[in-house]
Amino acid sequence: MSETESRLITSRSGFHDAVRQGFAAAARLGCRELWLCDADFADWPLGERSVIEQLTRWATSQRRLTLLATQFDDMARRHPRWVAWRRDWAHVVHCRANTELERSQFPCVMLAPGAFSVALSSPVQHRGRVSDVPADLLRWKESIDAVLQRSEESFPATTTGL
Repeated sequence: MSETESRLITSRSGFHDAVRQGFAAAARLGCRELWLCDADFADWPLGERSVIEQLTRWATSQRRLTLLATQFDDMARRHPRWVAWRRDWAHVVHCRANTELERSQFPCVMLAPGAFSVALSSPVQHRGRVSDVPADLLRWKESIDAVLQRSEESFPATTTGL
């Protein structure tokens, strides 16, 4: 994307393509931070090989990927490849849960601060926008910050037990 550009997302496949392109852009641009926010990530292509490959290209010790959700109960079943990748990159990945918000209030957004956002205004109908417009990025950062303030650590990379 060139500076101050945005495009519409009008379908499920369009959203998936935008997320894939977002991970590729984050790797290419060397974005230090990525924020993923969704009620449960049920409809994200996180477990796809191409997404894992882009995440691996992106991830270094100087990077930070934060996921915010209402819960992570189904992540292992829905995205086993991502869960396995996350174990290797636990020093980069942070998962947080906000159980106070209802699903309908939870933003659905991928944000690389200062670079781009992929956001659905209507997750059910897969309607949204990919943008690098500074005002859009600021609005999504503020929205994520509001969710983050009432969240807590969740979904450990490994479980210990006897």
